[in-house]
Amino acid sequence: MDAFYASVEQRDNPELQGKPVAVGGSRERGVVAAASYEAREYGVRSAMPSMLAAKRCPHITFVPPRFDVYKEVSQEIRAIFHEYTDLIEPLALDEAYLDVTSNKSELVYAMDIAEEIRGKIKERLNLTASAGVSFNKFLAKIASDVKKPDGMYIITPGIATQFIEQLPIEKFFGIGKVTTKKMHDRDIFNGKDLKGYNRSTLVRWFGKAGSFYYNMARGIDNRPVNPHRIRKSLGAERTYNLDLTSKEAILEKIEAIIEVLLKRLEQSGKSGKTLTLKIKYADFQQITRSNTLTSNYNAEQIKAESFNLLELVPNLENGVRLIGLQISNFDDDSQDDNDSFLGQLEMKF
Repeated sequence: MDAFYASVEQRDNPELQGKPVAVGGSRERGVVAAASYEAREYGVRSAMPSMLAAKRCPHITFVPPRFDVYKEVSQEIRAIFHEYTDLIEPLALDEAYLDVTSNKSELVYAMDIAEEIRGKIKERLNLTASAGVSFNKFLAKIASDVKKPDGMYIITPGIATQFIEQLPIEKFFGIGKVTTKKMHDRDIFNGKDLKGYNRSTLVRWFGKAGSFYYNMARGIDNRPVNPHRIRKSLGAERTYNLDLTSKEAILEKIEAIIEVLLKRLEQSGKSGKTLTLKIKYADFQQITRSNTLTSNYNAEQIKAESFNLLELVPNLENGVRLIGLQISNFDDDSQDDNDSFLGQLEMKF
């Protein structure tokens, strides 16, 4: 979906149409969850501090998120997908992989299916979607960004090698800013440069991710579209309008986050062995502290260990703007390390 949260807000409020919109945060505080394309023209992006967004685009409008609405719209989009295939792997509310090798409409070409889906989303929901069509997930993901917004791009086997070789390394699936810098330091600037190194060299430089990069440079991605994807963690976090500078205030806020986390765990029926506390300071520096048990955490253990982990966090007096708690290491995490790593990469998008 194109700027999904912001597009839903613009659709539902005509006064916002054609204007720079940021979902989440405010002029004084918080983080942008999504930005309209009008806001992106000013350099506003998701995960950007709201104050910076307001500085770059003084006339931007901040609106509070309505996740219940976004979830409902996402379900309507998913229903359209199911008209064509049941092999659907959601990545988030606004994105999914579809395997249409065999499809309910019996259309021959995937591009025709993609165009029909985009048309139905526009007609029924008054929203735009972009599609990437290719023969594996890696290339389909990259293709989906080429013609955004409201477009489609196809990478066939015949053009895949040339496309990958010319692709800037920062556009590769799973390669973020830190890894881009490391690759640039080794004179790797595009797919052709990356393809020049063997698997063992890339693994030596980048750990197990090196094997993934080796395959991507050659267009190799044999992962199936998985409609029963395993969730790796559950969490809750909160950004505060005013920095928390006393331990008492921080403890009080942690208690509230614990209650949200426990409710989400109860609703999901999940429990895990690893608890992680995330703290973001007033200067946006971030720190995490974790503890892993031999058995799953129960409610009382989550409460007690959350406070214990806080004791390991230094410099709280400098001000805390965000607190988060996460449970991971679920009993059903049965995938091997490589599959787990690939799953983490997918969730970056």
